[in-house]
Amino acid sequence: MISRRLLRIKALMALYAFNRREDDNLAQAEKELLFSIEKTYDLYHYLLLLVLEIADIASEKIDQALQKRMPTSEDLNPKRRFIDNQVIAQLRKNKAFSDYISSRKLSWINYPHIPRIMYNKMITWEKYEDYMLSDAHGYTADKKFIVNLITKLFAESEDLESNFEEQSIYWNDDTEYVTVMIEKTLKKFKSENGENVEMMPLYKNKEDEDFVKILFRKAILHSRQCSELIDINTTNWEVERIALMDILVMQLAITEIIEFPEIPVKVTLNEYIEIAKYYCTPKSSTFVNGILDNIVKEIREKGLFEKSGKGLIGENYDDKDRII
Repeated sequence: MISRRLLRIKALMALYAFNRREDDNLAQAEKELLFSIEKTYDLYHYLLLLVLEIADIASEKIDQALQKRMPTSEDLNPKRRFIDNQVIAQLRKNKAFSDYISSRKLSWINYPHIPRIMYNKMITWEKYEDYMLSDAHGYTADKKFIVNLITKLFAESEDLESNFEEQSIYWNDDTEYVTVMIEKTLKKFKSENGENVEMMPLYKNKEDEDFVKILFRKAILHSRQCSELIDINTTNWEVERIALMDILVMQLAITEIIEFPEIPVKVTLNEYIEIAKYYCTPKSSTFVNGILDNIVKEIREKGLFEKSGKGLIGENYDDKDRII
């Protein structure tokens, strides 16, 4: 499932796009947000499909070697461990995976050079050589290699990342999060589950799906209130002089604190400060941290939010059950 961190980032990107629009079409902006999340789920399946494409190339290479007019001993006795990998075979038969690939029309047919580039990188990769020569055989070893292939070779490939950026603007910066999703999925794979092993859902639950929709909508609807809070708490700064991304990060943070009583304030602040480190200027995280700290104090004193359940973690109370 898409992590809460990535859902927040998707909301931030959609909020930025909304602020650059010439109209205030909230419905269309929400549609684009959900589309961007669906595209991440496409990438989750697309990377797994790349494994199958590489295995097909490996199989093709073996067949070509056997058809040589004068095959060598190595040609006649190929190392088949990778193409016979049990996890790859299991993934090929997985109905949920196949149905999704088919329904979304996902294919590497328009980018055939990428699977071949990754195949060539793989066969010269130290972990591949270790895997092919290892005495440790079986399902566990097969799964470990596929996890390493995706989380290390794929994740660190500049060729692959450039291709993703070329294919979809919605895939920028998604690879890191998607490889984590795939790792969690594969760790749940068991040989006895065969083709019925479950793929990860788009959202963890209905709560996560509602979270990103409400966060985005409320951030837009309450943008004026958020801007006023930011303006009041930025001494010697005018809102117009603050970088747009800084403002949007704070806008989402304020919205989340007010609208989601079950999320601790500390969790929200930590999340958006980390996001600011990556998506804003080098000094933004410190700036955003300071402003949000002041804003939290103000809205807490005004009683603009009330935490409950897990949201109470980190809140301090006096002997009369009042937050202090």
